[in-house]
Amino acid sequence: MIPITGVLRKRQRTTTTRHSPTAAIANSSFFDITQNHPRSSPTTTTRDTASLLFNDASTADVVLRLFTDTISPPESSPSVDSALISDLHVYLHSDIIRRSKYFSALLSDRWIGNAHPQSPSPEQTTNHELFRLNLGVPPSPGSIQNHLTVLELLYTNDFPNAVESVSTALDLLPVALELLFEDCVRWCVSYLEAVPWTEEEEHGVVNLIPFLSEEESKELVARVSPVGENACEEMLQGLISSAMNNYGNTAFVKAFVGKILRDVSSRVTAKRVLEKAFRKSLKTVKQSLEDYMSPVFRGDHNETEAIQRLNLHKASTIGKHLLWLVERMIELRVADAAVREWSEQEAFTADLKRAFRDEALRNIVPGLPAVILRCTSKLAHAVCAGTILASTQVRRKLVEDWLPVLVVCKDSVSPASNKSLYLELEETFLQIISTLPMSDAQELLQQCLSFSTRNVEDCPHLVTAFNTWFRRAAHPFKLDSPCDPSDT
Repeated sequence: MIPITGVLRKRQRTTTTRHSPTAAIANSSFFDITQNHPRSSPTTTTRDTASLLFNDASTADVVLRLFTDTISPPESSPSVDSALISDLHVYLHSDIIRRSKYFSALLSDRWIGNAHPQSPSPEQTTNHELFRLNLGVPPSPGSIQNHLTVLELLYTNDFPNAVESVSTALDLLPVALELLFEDCVRWCVSYLEAVPWTEEEEHGVVNLIPFLSEEESKELVARVSPVGENACEEMLQGLISSAMNNYGNTAFVKAFVGKILRDVSSRVTAKRVLEKAFRKSLKTVKQSLEDYMSPVFRGDHNETEAIQRLNLHKASTIGKHLLWLVERMIELRVADAAVREWSEQEAFTADLKRAFRDEALRNIVPGLPAVILRCTSKLAHAVCAGTILASTQVRRKLVEDWLPVLVVCKDSVSPASNKSLYLELEETFLQIISTLPMSDAQELLQQCLSFSTRNVEDCPHLVTAFNTWFRRAAHPFKLDSPCDPSDT
């Protein structure tokens, strides 16, 4: 006998039972291996392969013994396939199975000459001996059945009915690769390329890719391998840009992109992408406001006014996107760079103070001041809460530059709808001031007198802040003098 050893071991998978002649073989008793079956001796060139049937003992010239290779016992419990059917014989035809390059090599003159070195006797010429081959299969669930299915496909070519699911393709492909059955390999690969996978099935596909040629696997590889090292970063940038610019109802889209940033992306990648979007949006808001405050007068008055309105609406729209970015950065705890940049906006805050005093601006984009202050409030509160650890200089500049903007808004913008926002930002600024050196706190607290109200009891946050400063001033902390050892 010529032994055949499996060259490919695949992962264990459970397949559904399919009614076919191969199933009948798997459910039958072991075939007799000892007897030779008389048959006629047609030549390879004249044999009518269309009339040959799978497992037809009366016309077969090859007997293939399928047996479970138990050299490496399976980790899991054996399936019905491997427990009850561990050794069986299949009657095949050399003219058919030569479609498999593996069998074709085994049936070549060199192999046959090694197997039958002596010239056949006259009796053997009349009554040809069957070629007997052995094929060990892995002791995994469904392994024998999968081999039988592939062997039958050598006869039927009925790939559409045989490959009916991803799991089936994953079961048959390793066998087709083992037997070098190219038509079956191509069909299974084409099927896997064309249909969706579950996550588990994708693992199976990835495990099989190394056994395929580069040409065979290129579409599968393209499906699971991004182009370039920064694919995730580019994808997130595209999602953020689309969420801010390409949809009419951005709330739902932004909520979904926020979930992606939270659940899917790495924190480092999300930080880079959000910081880039933050800087770009902040630059746009600043430029739009600057264009409004310093217009270039060209054409008639109506054209200039239209451009002014466009600049303000652009600043307002991008400002809302900026607020969303700030919220996402704080949520992911990656807003440290945003806080530093927000604390270095002396020129921008000067423009804001002038702009928010402009009645035309308040009429065209009444919500812009609140949007900018909400960005400030979110960042300042994150600093105050310790979510973002900011240096003394950053904390001082944050209050120093943005406190005057709050004061202008309170004086110029109707507080009816923004009262809670103003109060929240006042409390946050006062708490940050309490973390600064007393000299800085002394200077900044004097700018907070506008927080006072007609009734002193209505501004407890301001009272507490001044009480804290005066308490520290009245009872300054002093290091104790070193203890003199002679006093003990």
